[in-house]
Amino acid sequence: MKRFLLPLIALICLQSNAQDTWELETTTLTEYDLVTGVQIPWEIMWGPDDFIWATERRGRVLRINPETGNFTTVLNIQSTIAGGGSGEPGMLGMVAHPDFENNPYIYIAYNYGSWPNYKQRLARWEWNGTALVSEEYIMDNMPAGGIHNGARLLVLEDNTLLMTTGDVGNGNTAQNMNSLSGKTLRMNLDGSIPSDNPDPNSYVYSFGHRNSQGLCLGPNGLIYASEHGQNAEDELNILEMNGNYGWPQVEGMCNLSSEQDYCMNNDVVSPIDSWSPCIAVNGIEYYNHEAIPEWQNSILMAVLGGLGAQYERLSVLHMSDDGTEVESEDQFFSEFNQRVRDICVNPYTGAVYVALNGSSYPGSGPNIIKEFVNEDFDVVDNVPTIQDQNVKLFPNPASDVMNIELADTFLGTAFEIISFNGQTVKKGMVDSQKMTLDVSEYAGGKYYFVSSTHLGTVTKTFIVK
Repeated sequence: MKRFLLPLIALICLQSNAQDTWELETTTLTEYDLVTGVQIPWEIMWGPDDFIWATERRGRVLRINPETGNFTTVLNIQSTIAGGGSGEPGMLGMVAHPDFENNPYIYIAYNYGSWPNYKQRLARWEWNGTALVSEEYIMDNMPAGGIHNGARLLVLEDNTLLMTTGDVGNGNTAQNMNSLSGKTLRMNLDGSIPSDNPDPNSYVYSFGHRNSQGLCLGPNGLIYASEHGQNAEDELNILEMNGNYGWPQVEGMCNLSSEQDYCMNNDVVSPIDSWSPCIAVNGIEYYNHEAIPEWQNSILMAVLGGLGAQYERLSVLHMSDDGTEVESEDQFFSEFNQRVRDICVNPYTGAVYVALNGSSYPGSGPNIIKEFVNEDFDVVDNVPTIQDQNVKLFPNPASDVMNIELADTFLGTAFEIISFNGQTVKKGMVDSQKMTLDVSEYAGGKYYFVSSTHLGTVTKTFIVK
């Protein structure tokens, strides 16, 4: 493949009086902080109810209004999560039932138990309109470890479910067909084994994986997966049924003399792209919306940046017409110096939402879900209007006084002002729908306002000059 990195002059961040904007070739993207202060968002998905759903690695599921950023906690199992979600294990992948209206189920993979006996579970919850209830185990007592737990989920067009598993730190499991580690698993939505799996008595769909943490569907039914390498060659793969992806005998391309004989004798599937040194590839999403023409027919790939977090970014991988080759790569948003964990797309506006995990491994604050939207795009489909509470802050940036306008639902509730280093600089009560905040003594930098009511929580970011 050919890789062309984006020239520096082609992407320019412009500081406006309200929001930052990013200039592509012909498109202007406006940046918004949709939610600030979340606890290591791992999966973000556009839900069948037109909300954004997010898992936090520490064990909560958030349901977020994409218009206002108001969110509610619809599930909290923090007491169950392995290690409290402070390391790589935690609450991970999530997906909705494809017929959500008639089967309102959400599937979530998470790690539980005590070190060193961590386990992995795939569970299904029922959505009752306000919360996730009635947990049912789809798969349980699966191997897990302190590292390499995979756990991205994807529903295929035939209504079967894929789940990635890592090698849990033991590469030999990836080639062991009696182990569920280092695999892509395929199951029916009730957890049974599909009769057309490579082995009708096994969940294994593909094998030889080190730690795959990205899955998405592309054109013509192609299944893409991103995978962490060890020291070199992170991978982007097209998954094939019964495909052997080589780990631990092969890392990345079959390009070393020690790898080539093994690849030939074992019919190893090579990645369609790889990155050396490892950049820590993560969530992926196929993008083909008209709102951002520069990104059409591309895979958006979250990049964590490795242990040193020096490569963090959103990579836009421009695909060939048939989707089988990466023709070029553009890199965006490395200026944030934040680990990029996952992406989802608004099907109406084409806006892209990006989950950030802080600046250090395995995740640190401030954790933000950002929106990038082409506000000049003429939306053809009817965008659903979701009524709930909102907060407005202006001017932004501010130097002396910040004006705060709030929905009446906030009257009598507590609020906090928190700096981006995690320090609470002010607490108070909302006594009016229009308040002023003296910020003249605040150190220059970024802060966010947070307040909660019975309808949920709203966070708003602002800058003090």
